[in-house]
Amino acid sequence: MSSRHLKIDLNCDMGEMPEAIADGTQEALMRSITSANVACGGHAGDEETMRTTIQQAMRYGVAVGAHPGYADRENFGRMELKMSSAEVANSLYEQVRTLAQIAESCGARVIHVKPHGALYNQAVKNRELARAIADGVARWNRQVVLVGLAGSSMLEVFREAGFAVAAEAFADRQYEPDGTLRSRKFDDALIRDPESAARQALGMVERGVVKASDGSEVAVAPQTICIHGDTPGAPAIAAEVARVLRESGVILSGLLGS
Repeated sequence: MSSRHLKIDLNCDMGEMPEAIADGTQEALMRSITSANVACGGHAGDEETMRTTIQQAMRYGVAVGAHPGYADRENFGRMELKMSSAEVANSLYEQVRTLAQIAESCGARVIHVKPHGALYNQAVKNRELARAIADGVARWNRQVVLVGLAGSSMLEVFREAGFAVAAEAFADRQYEPDGTLRSRKFDDALIRDPESAARQALGMVERGVVKASDGSEVAVAPQTICIHGDTPGAPAIAAEVARVLRESGVILSGLLGS
């Protein structure tokens, strides 16, 4: 598959760490990405971090998206919680609505919604949870793009709920043979080397595959590729991924809502 003239979004989870805003890490990331997933008060984030992140995104022409998660700050939203569908939907609605109101006050609009952490990973295989996510977002606005793991059933659920969707793959994460992300409890779950992350991203785009932890290849067809903002050396990783993709003829472009 030729990568020339293909359009890919590069997204990053942001507004999660005040120190990354203060030390310039977040702004450095903005120079390489096309979409920012902004933490909106669940696992992380408050009005100040949301506003600052949105304003940075606007300065760099980066699309703004919501990044809601389990309201479990102690575990950064990365621990599985048992919540009813109604509780999940209510939480998602409140988080996304809050971000959207702040975005509007800044002169921006929310283009997409990407769940965070354990909520995302559970919804990959749990259709009921995926429906609850869609229900919560739909209560606010159905005219946004819902982001989910490439090849997973959560995308089917989002489509059935009437949303435009974006299949996501990860440049800085190791994969399991079933196409899910390798648990962070393993030392090799994160890809910290910029060149390795860029190779993985390019393989996803050019060949539609990613190498899994056992050496097998997993089919992916991403519309958006993620670099985590809290991965060590994230700005260098994002810059290298963006450079390699552009030099291969890929057009980096944000997700557009309908």
